[in-house]
Amino acid sequence: MSTIETITDQRGFRPTVLDLGDVLLRPWGRALDLPGGTVPALVAAAADPVISRWNPVPAADPAAAEAYLDRCDTGWAEGRSAAFAITDATDGTLCGNVALRWTDREDGLAMIGYWLLTAARGRGIASRATTAVTHWGITTAAARRIEIAHAVGNDASCRVAERCGFPYEGTLRASYRFADGEYHDEHLHARLASDPA
Repeated sequence: MSTIETITDQRGFRPTVLDLGDVLLRPWGRALDLPGGTVPALVAAAADPVISRWNPVPAADPAAAEAYLDRCDTGWAEGRSAAFAITDATDGTLCGNVALRWTDREDGLAMIGYWLLTAARGRGIASRATTAVTHWGITTAAARRIEIAHAVGNDASCRVAERCGFPYEGTLRASYRFADGEYHDEHLHARLASDPA
């Protein structure tokens, strides 16, 4: 086995549940069972105006939601992406999402993103979930650098990045096409495995 194969094997994301007390981070996929159904919950999340503006969920209808769940299962199976549903620990309802994916697996470079439903906003859940998944990615899959990119106008996402210890590094010009069909500038934040907690 070559050195690169060994590194890649160590850098696989494996399904797990992360318990944050009031919320659980559970792997997205066909096995996820949310109250009222996982597919309807995804379709509802995709229709949320804030989510659809800044973090479009490719689940506008049941068929698209099912395809999204299949992609999540494939990402987990291949160890290349780790998509977590943030669910209420008491009743299991969907609160949001946090996902980590490799952008350069051999080099230990990953990107993390997150979104919350309206009822879950303002409670620190995005920050706690992002911190937990960042720590998990560093300790279990040897991620050495994790980045966050968000639209310049998405102030809430910027605050989450800063609270989670991802310093601002610069602006990526016209880097991502958002729901309005236009390319927007994004702020780049990053956290290194060697950064202090």
